[in-house]
Amino acid sequence: MKVLKLKTIKKYIFICLVFLTANSNMLAQNETINLWSSIPDEIINTNYKKIEVFKNGVLYSTSKVSTPTLTVFFPDKENSTGTAVVICPGGGYSHLAIDKEGFKVAKWFNSLGIAAFVLKYRLPSDSIMKNKAVGPLQDAQEAIRVVRRNAKKWNINNDKIGVMGFSAGGHLAATLSTHYNEVVYKVSDETSAKPNFSILIYPVISMLNEVTHNGSKINLLGKSPSDLLIEKFSNELQVNTETPPTFLIHATDDGAVPVENSINYYLQLKKNKVSAELHVYQKGGHGFGLGVNNTSQYWTSDCENWLRENNY
Repeated sequence: MKVLKLKTIKKYIFICLVFLTANSNMLAQNETINLWSSIPDEIINTNYKKIEVFKNGVLYSTSKVSTPTLTVFFPDKENSTGTAVVICPGGGYSHLAIDKEGFKVAKWFNSLGIAAFVLKYRLPSDSIMKNKAVGPLQDAQEAIRVVRRNAKKWNINNDKIGVMGFSAGGHLAATLSTHYNEVVYKVSDETSAKPNFSILIYPVISMLNEVTHNGSKINLLGKSPSDLLIEKFSNELQVNTETPPTFLIHATDDGAVPVENSINYYLQLKKNKVSAELHVYQKGGHGFGLGVNNTSQYWTSDCENWLRENNY
């Protein structure tokens, strides 16, 4: 009788351990972590309150972000490629389309065996930042560093960490890809902020009047930025031979962000002999996310092929 009870207890303990392990893994998935222990160049403003819009219980859009975070999406371990991507949602540097251009995209990456980290970055604001032009870049640099510091723990290859951005988030991803070495905050170690590759989806690239998205430009640089500031954040002018390999997509009929943004960036990558691939679709407009209709709906297949071709 005592032996039977002992076996029963052991069985019960085993079942509990299995449940706790599974539950622990479930909690780790989609966990949201604060990016900073101390936000650099922060201005404390208690009147600056975040605004969140939910649809069907899911965070759809957010603005007035003062506490940047990373939301973690891990693929099944047996399917993991070891690749990770930090995702920067768009929104004209005024809000973040964090579901359409963040969470949904992260789940798509997981289906490919790729870990994804949705970055809820601070939107440029003089109310909470000493220098609003570099606030988002500070968050993007630190996001790559956080993933790289935890690569071993998270089953990620340290040399396969990329960045992705949509629209204004594409500008941030391109800024990171061309300004990863710029010192915009004090770093506690020597962890590199350089992404190994970048994926830019209908991105704002330039701050030049002829091609920029004016709303993004004003929100990031102000209404009357200097020529020096405009040049610095026109990322097509900052490409060099060390810029990471890049995959770009855009629609010809994009009425918000001219397709020339992607074309000009691609041409500079080509000029500097940086591996790059550009897809310009006949139709799609702007803000199509994962693609719902017209020719732009196939970009995910093109991107998957590019990732596979480059061993990501």
